[in-house]
Amino acid sequence: MKNNSQEKKMRKYIVTGAAGHLGSTIIRKLIELDYEVSGLLLPGETPKVIGKNITYHIGDVCDINSLQKLFQEDENKEIYLIHTAALISIANKIPPKVHEVNVGGVKNIIKLCEEKNVKKLVYVCSVHAIPELPKGQIMKEPDSFSPELVNGGYAKTKAEAAQAVLDATKKGLNAVIVLPSGIIGPYDDGGNHLIQMISEYMHGKLPACVIGGYDFVDVRDVALGCILAAEYGKSGQSYILSGTNLKLKDLLKIAGKYCDRKPIPAIPIWSAKLVVPFVSVYSHIRDKRPLYTSYSLTTLSGNSLFSNDKAKQEINYTVRDIEETVRDMVEWIYNI
Repeated sequence: MKNNSQEKKMRKYIVTGAAGHLGSTIIRKLIELDYEVSGLLLPGETPKVIGKNITYHIGDVCDINSLQKLFQEDENKEIYLIHTAALISIANKIPPKVHEVNVGGVKNIIKLCEEKNVKKLVYVCSVHAIPELPKGQIMKEPDSFSPELVNGGYAKTKAEAAQAVLDATKKGLNAVIVLPSGIIGPYDDGGNHLIQMISEYMHGKLPACVIGGYDFVDVRDVALGCILAAEYGKSGQSYILSGTNLKLKDLLKIAGKYCDRKPIPAIPIWSAKLVVPFVSVYSHIRDKRPLYTSYSLTTLSGNSLFSNDKAKQEINYTVRDIEETVRDMVEWIYNI
């Protein structure tokens, strides 16, 4: 990061989804870099990061009027907005609230960025918004996004929102899109499905995993990638922020090294799908979120080869070793 102290004083970052896993990690990094930050919290949420340069505001991306306070008294500063707020869903269909937040909320952010002359918008999308290629082929950043070309309700909302951002750049908005893969790592307090799985394994509550895998990336690498996209990203461009492609059993094997747990059996995807209805009923009875659905199982059995070459070349994105990520994640889970 090349900005000097004077430039930093003239710049302010706004981070939506400030209580989320990624949003709070971005704020941690921005404070470390000595930037001024405003974080958006939903009513009832509490800050995860406290510092001298951070202020929080209560609001909802679905209520555009509640977002106005984020921009108060900033006439002489360049505003960079990193939009992480979203509802993650592993359901097949699109729940109305997920669409309202993931699409309607993004459109509200776009409108405010245009009205407030925001210097740059970084929209945090997902690799789920990229149409899947046949197994073995490496996926790169698409030129456009379409809900019709992706599967699953969450993916469709992220694709629709990403295209709205691209459309706004054609009208003059300075905005970039980042596309993280499966985020893991420290600082999560239970909202991440992948970390939920690892936590259950660590505590002896996961009898088996499935034969499948995905691309896993450290939340700290994604957080810095978002800031680098704000610094160096080209308007109208998107950047894949992926990490390491790994089988679930191998991810848990690494975790087992740091939590003294033995490997667990891996069952075929098809057999796991047979018990999805029972998992759903069991989770409902326990008033607990299901660990997997038919959609998430399909994702784990699909193509998860993503290229982050563009991000490395254009915004200096880097990825740490997966061993470090898992070690720090296990330590974090033990301490919460």
